[in-house]
Amino acid sequence: MSMSCTPAIRTEGLTKRFGDVLALDHLDLTVERGEVFGFLGPNGAGKTSTIRLLLHLIHPSAGRAWVLGVPVDDVARAHQHLGYVAGDVALWPQLTGLEALHLLGRLSGGVDQAYLDELLLRLDLDPSRRIRTLSKGNRQKVALVAGLMHRPDVLLLDEPTAGLDPLMEAEFQQIVREAAARGQTVFLSSHILDEVEDICTRVAILRSGRLVEVATLDALRQRDVAVFEIVMDGPVPSFSDVPGVVAEQRVDGAVRVSVHGSPQPLLAELGRRPVVSLRSREPDLEEVFLGFYGVKDRR
Repeated sequence: MSMSCTPAIRTEGLTKRFGDVLALDHLDLTVERGEVFGFLGPNGAGKTSTIRLLLHLIHPSAGRAWVLGVPVDDVARAHQHLGYVAGDVALWPQLTGLEALHLLGRLSGGVDQAYLDELLLRLDLDPSRRIRTLSKGNRQKVALVAGLMHRPDVLLLDEPTAGLDPLMEAEFQQIVREAAARGQTVFLSSHILDEVEDICTRVAILRSGRLVEVATLDALRQRDVAVFEIVMDGPVPSFSDVPGVVAEQRVDGAVRVSVHGSPQPLLAELGRRPVVSLRSREPDLEEVFLGFYGVKDRR
């Protein structure tokens, strides 16, 4: 197989146990080169464990993984292709941002100085300040620049926008799009569904260590979850106890109800109510996600 056909990331039966806890259960996953791939799941689903396994920071209990065809346990070769940004950044507090970036650049094998300068400007980061004086958001910017500045073939991003304001989140998303357009692969682990929806081509949904689904966003929206917007004459009751209803939200005098599976129980309930109007539409990613997990909408 030629290098151009080799997947950016591949796992076979990748499994991790921590004592009696099964953090990741036989993950089979392929991420193609040039993709922005979303890796979704709530806290504790196994997302961070997966990234730590890909980085070989922890060892699998079973299974294997490759980055661009290189086994991840061949750390020296695999890490030549990798960039990594964690959501919980730990940096040297006594160093300036620039000193930390130069140190991390030497570890990664070099820095594209022009691109480093561009990233500092676009993310509005003053690199002359010491790490200990930086806010959480600015420490996160240092981590983002460190992960991006050597233009790695594969970017592993674990909740990368933690602490960023909306303007910087938008700039980060544009930087990711540009990286993918250059042929870089972005593996984005997140529970911020709007972020994934805006930039990912495909997503995987992880639940309790197991892969639930891998699909394009369009395919996900067309599967299993339907959204009904209901206007009633008089007070609007709760439909949370109706079988299949996984989310309910009051919106401008109406109620928006997400249904997983058959809508028949909801329609039967509405037949006994004074319904003024009923409209269905495609779900957004959050509504699809809630449908997979079968949990109530807390928005």
